[in-house]
Amino acid sequence: MRTHAAPLRRRTLERMRRCVPVALAAGLLAGLVSLAQASTDSFTLRKIREVGVISIGYRDASVPFSYLDEQQRPIGYSMSICDHVVQAVKAKLNLRELEVRYLPVSSATRIPLVANGSVDLECGVTTNNVERQRKVAFSVTTFVAASKLLSKKSQPVVRIDDLRGKVVTSTVGTTSLRYLQELADERGLDMRIIAAKDDAEAFRLVETGRATAYAMDDVLLRGTIAAARTPEAYQVSEEALSVEPYGIMLNRDDPEFKRLVDDTIVGLFRSGEIHKLYRRWFQSTIPGGINLGLPMHPSMRRVVDKPTDSGDPALYR
Repeated sequence: MRTHAAPLRRRTLERMRRCVPVALAAGLLAGLVSLAQASTDSFTLRKIREVGVISIGYRDASVPFSYLDEQQRPIGYSMSICDHVVQAVKAKLNLRELEVRYLPVSSATRIPLVANGSVDLECGVTTNNVERQRKVAFSVTTFVAASKLLSKKSQPVVRIDDLRGKVVTSTVGTTSLRYLQELADERGLDMRIIAAKDDAEAFRLVETGRATAYAMDDVLLRGTIAAARTPEAYQVSEEALSVEPYGIMLNRDDPEFKRLVDDTIVGLFRSGEIHKLYRRWFQSTIPGGINLGLPMHPSMRRVVDKPTDSGDPALYR
């Protein structure tokens, strides 16, 4: 019996030795396939996995969407939404650690930096429109603003026609600057338009009397007034130049990454978390001591109920 059993055990052990490497290889291959499926369809996700870094573009003074706190850390409504996206990316790629690299952007640099891949997510105050969609993509809309006019109460600009023969400013690279030129041409307003390098300079032009009005999105104008030395001296017009749907900007050639971003934001809508974020940044005192006291506009409520990434302003009226 022992004579026959020994060869049998040897043959069994030999088969096991042959099978174990095959099983291990099969398991490793399955793991690699699963890993690849998590990122192969998205070049952005592949890059993030390879370098262990996601690049976030932020604005340094766009209260309350994206600005710097006292420790010079970027914070705000848009940044909070992007924090959720970062966590979704980390979970999607099954990463223990994911470094977030913050890159400052301006109205002039934000689109090129997203288009060339330097910035993975631009978490600021960028309007989604058809023209920009030729260069970049946008998430579902995260906020709906309206471009209006800031002026001194001592020299009020209530309507667009009040700009006739006056000096008006806005920031270079913004939709507000373009709308000003279109309105000037359409209505023959004969006004002088100054393109400021940034929002702070545009406000200073009004503050120092070198411009009568400053055109920008209403929520940003209210933030500017709240942070001014004499906020009671300024006002925002009721009449709007345009409707401005904001979205998180990303590369236009990566639909898989956009799907992940959209799903994350829609998840915030469905869970009601977006209302908590809104109250935190628009209806509470935020770092910097500002409380905008701004209720959610009906157009934004419609976006929460029916998410869209449309760049057509007519859909938000």
